[in-house]
Amino acid sequence: MGEQACPYGATQILREHLIMVWTKKDLLGLEELSKEEIELILATAESFKEVSTREIKKVPALRGKTVVNLFYEPSTRTRVSFEVAAKRLSADVINIATETSSVKKGETLIDTGLNIQALKADIIVMRHNYSGAPVLLARHLDISIINAGDGWHEHPTQALLDIFTLKEKLGKLEGLNVTIVGDIAHSRVARSNIWGLVKLGANVTVCAPQMLIPPAIEQMGVKVSNDIDEALSCADAVNVLRMQFERDELAVFPEQLEYFKNFGITKERLEKVKKDIIVMHPGPINRGIEISSEVADGANSVILEQVTNGIAVRMAVLFLVAQARDKNNTLGTNP
Repeated sequence: MGEQACPYGATQILREHLIMVWTKKDLLGLEELSKEEIELILATAESFKEVSTREIKKVPALRGKTVVNLFYEPSTRTRVSFEVAAKRLSADVINIATETSSVKKGETLIDTGLNIQALKADIIVMRHNYSGAPVLLARHLDISIINAGDGWHEHPTQALLDIFTLKEKLGKLEGLNVTIVGDIAHSRVARSNIWGLVKLGANVTVCAPQMLIPPAIEQMGVKVSNDIDEALSCADAVNVLRMQFERDELAVFPEQLEYFKNFGITKERLEKVKKDIIVMHPGPINRGIEISSEVADGANSVILEQVTNGIAVRMAVLFLVAQARDKNNTLGTNP
């Protein structure tokens, strides 16, 4: 069984339609995307998901392209997911660990990016501990930049795979009630999910202790609650965020056992809400702190399905930005 020319499961017409519509060479965040652009990524991902069910899980969509994973922070799911996605598109993949790179010798982010570009790479997938770092790099490079998480700012592909999973499980996004619970203040996942879900018509509630609620977050179009049972009462889905205790520089976080008692997602809490509520988590999971093992491994959990869907979503993003860059280079533009 050889490689198939059309990876989208449907038709070549879909491929041509996607290329015509998508114009961005970078994916830096969901705040900058329109509803239609988000829907386009989701539709492309749906077409790509079929590839992972084949005996030979590879299509030639990015053959000849080079993708560089440049991660300044630790990662398991995101880095491996991007690597798998790129390889399933037949791209060459290079992983750069900053701990063993010239970054340790004082090389700046821009110099690192320019050198990768000089090596004729096509896409940099970048995670950085500073908010805005991918935007900075995109301004200085002609090759594509994909934000794999920057500081407290955004994590667009995580939100896209969360949204993709919700749509796949519940059939729609418009009018859904989605609760995001946990460390909202430090969560790039929460911000990207909020931007995406609100644009697609979902009703979003954020729930956490007050010290973990960012000021004026209501301006993003969400409701705020400090009562977990109230926040879950009408929810169709709950996205449980990791408590980022490593960021508690001022020692204001609640104690772990206290947090689990007041905000942890447990079987007892779920017995009071909709029986078919969807339970999500971006990982890594702190079992017994933000969620019980019984729930994480239970019938309502779609946590591992999120991981699987991440491959299709990242295949879609890699494909779209690569096609846009090729088209922009042909036309002599660089949006």
